Amino acid sequence: MALDLMAAADEVAAAVEIASPSSRNSTLFVPDSRRAWTRLAVAVLIGSLGSVGMWSVVVALPVVQTEFAASRGTASLAFTMVMLGFGAGGVLTGKITDRYGIVTAIGLGVGLLGLGYIGAGMSPSIWQFIITHLVIGLSASATFGPLMAEASHWFSRYRGLAVTIAASGNYIGGTIWPPLVNFGMETIGWRTTHIAIGIFTVIAMALALVWLRVLMGAGTQRSHVDAAPPRVDLRLSTNALTVILSIASIACCVAMAMPQVHIVAYCGDLGYGAARGAEMLSLMLGFGIISRIGSGFLADKIGGIRTLLIGSVAQGAALLFYLFFDGLTSLYIISAMFGLFQGGIVPSYAIIVREAMPASQAATRVGIVIFASVFGMSLGGWVSGVIFDSTGSYAAAFLNGLGWNLVNVTIMVTLLIRSRQRLALA
Repeated sequence: MALDLMAAADEVAAAVEIASPSSRNSTLFVPDSRRAWTRLAVAVLIGSLGSVGMWSVVVALPVVQTEFAASRGTASLAFTMVMLGFGAGGVLTGKITDRYGIVTAIGLGVGLLGLGYIGAGMSPSIWQFIITHLVIGLSASATFGPLMAEASHWFSRYRGLAVTIAASGNYIGGTIWPPLVNFGMETIGWRTTHIAIGIFTVIAMALALVWLRVLMGAGTQRSHVDAAPPRVDLRLSTNALTVILSIASIACCVAMAMPQVHIVAYCGDLGYGAARGAEMLSLMLGFGIISRIGSGFLADKIGGIRTLLIGSVAQGAALLFYLFFDGLTSLYIISAMFGLFQGGIVPSYAIIVREAMPASQAATRVGIVIFASVFGMSLGGWVSGVIFDSTGSYAAAFLNGLGWNLVNVTIMVTLLIRSRQRLALA
């Protein structure tokens, strides 16, 4: 009898050890659980903090230009470096995430963020200020694409919603950081502000990362190990689908860049003033948050491809409205519509990657597609300016955006048809 009781006790102890999150070999995790939502909340916090580099450079640009007596074009290279670092870093941090886990990737990003901002605040020349923003862009990349891919592993039923919520950290940062950076520069100067940002973000993100590490538990840093397999078979190799999605991403973001990059200048040309254009840009970003969350709900119902297709068609419609309406009230309404339509497009690529590709490659593949989107935004902003210089009007630039948007719609329709063929043959 005693032996039986001892054996039973051993079995219970073994079961508890297996189920325990602290078990050395435990990788058990319940998708869509309360812990998953807590992880997601921490991820959004990290994304909001880490996105500071995407927005502070815009606020600091005039002051830095004046101090170093640089041209506007030279000073603007700091923003270019941020975007290049953000795009290329997405691929690098994605690979690190897939191999070593999100904690390692963000940990490296935290270190680079502090180094970049302290270096920017101590820059003796404009060129050193510009170079430090390449480092800042690299750091920001770890808190966008990899976080979206990672969030997709924590959810099954609400995967689309989780991915879009994780992506919203970037837009939340765009709402919070600019006024804080501006206040800091007005009170303590731009150099001290940059150094303070570096110190604060390192401490705050490190604490948040420790929290995330505890929530993920020992042995679960690569959460894709037990993630659900792909849901969609498009009858394409992983590399081929990555290339196709990258082309689609470039196309939609060239179209997206026209209003986002040039709305302030457009309002100035119409006589409304740059301040009105800045308000419209803020309106786009604000409604973009709503769009991202809403697209997540939609993706959980109809899938990533259909969600992206709807967003792309709607984005094209908004671009078309810009061609026919240029009144002040109309531009406010259309800008809000544009933000409401386009905000969920980029996160939808991450959802498609997770639906159609192996979980072990998700962060890397998302990073590649995000890099393509950054290239598309940069190309779109530049091309629109060239078209304006050639024609003296933004009408042709809006038409150019519509053409690129049609390329994106065509690709999504093609992928949707292939998906339907696969289901019909199954």
